[in-house]
Amino acid sequence: MSKVILVTGASSGIGKSIATFLSEKEYKVYGTSRAPKNISDFSFQLIALDVLNTKSIQKAVDVIIQKEGRLDVLVNNAGMGITGPLEDTPTNEMRAVFNTNFFGAIDVMKAVLPQMRKQKSGIIINVTSIAGYMGLPFRGVYSASKGALELITEAVSMEVKNLGIDVVNIAPGDFATNIAAGRYHTPVLEHSAYKKKYQENLDLMDAHVNEGMPPIEMAKAVCKIINASKPKLHYKVGDFMQKFSIVLKRILPDRIYEKLLMNHYKL
Repeated sequence: MSKVILVTGASSGIGKSIATFLSEKEYKVYGTSRAPKNISDFSFQLIALDVLNTKSIQKAVDVIIQKEGRLDVLVNNAGMGITGPLEDTPTNEMRAVFNTNFFGAIDVMKAVLPQMRKQKSGIIINVTSIAGYMGLPFRGVYSASKGALELITEAVSMEVKNLGIDVVNIAPGDFATNIAAGRYHTPVLEHSAYKKKYQENLDLMDAHVNEGMPPIEMAKAVCKIINASKPKLHYKVGDFMQKFSIVLKRILPDRIYEKLLMNHYKL
C-alpha cells in the first residue's frame, strides 16, 4: 500500500522539490500552501494549511485522513528566515519566526500524532537547519528557532517511540532556493553600529544560497529516511564543510570555534 505523506510548505523551494519527487515515486503526497489557488505547476495534491492557524492545520489533516484513511509520513518543512543584528531586529519579527519555525511545527505534529498513534505507525521528519547547530552572526534568531526544533525532536522521539512512531530531523545547509526572497530582512540602518558588517554578511548569505546545492538532494534524502527500517535521529544534508562545521564545534574549544566563524564572516 502506497504511503500517505503530508509535506508542509510545498509551494516552492525544498518543500516543493520533496513533494514532487515523492509523488513521482508514486506515494500519495499532499503538499500544503497558505494559498494553494495562487500556486501553479505542481504534480501532487495541494491543500490549504497555515501553520499559524491550528484550525487550518486540523482541517487539512482531517481532509487527508477522510480521503485516505491513514497518514504515514509528515514532512514538517514550512518555515521562514530572518536576518539582522539582534539590537536592530524588532522583537515582534523574532516572535513571528518562532511562531512559524517552532510553534507552527509543533502544532502540525500535535495534529498528526493521534492518527499515527491509532495506526501504531508513522514517521515525522522535521526540517531544521545546519544553522540550528550553531549561533550564526546576523542569523541568530533563525539559528535559535531551528536549534529549538532540533531539541524538541529529540524529546518527542522518546515520548512516542513505544507507540510505533519515529521522529527525526533533517538539517539542510545552503540550497539554491528562493528562501532569501521570503525571509525577513532587518533593514540596514544608516546609523547602526552594525551597518557595514551586516551589509557584507547579507551579500555573503545571498551568495551562499545562489551557490547552494539543488533541492532535489533534500528530496532524495527524505525518501531514504521514509524507507529506512530504523531511521536515525539526526540527518544533515549539505556540502562537506557545512557538515564538518558541526563536528568542529564538538571538538574545538568554544572561543577557537567562535574565532573560526568570525573569520569566515569577516567580523
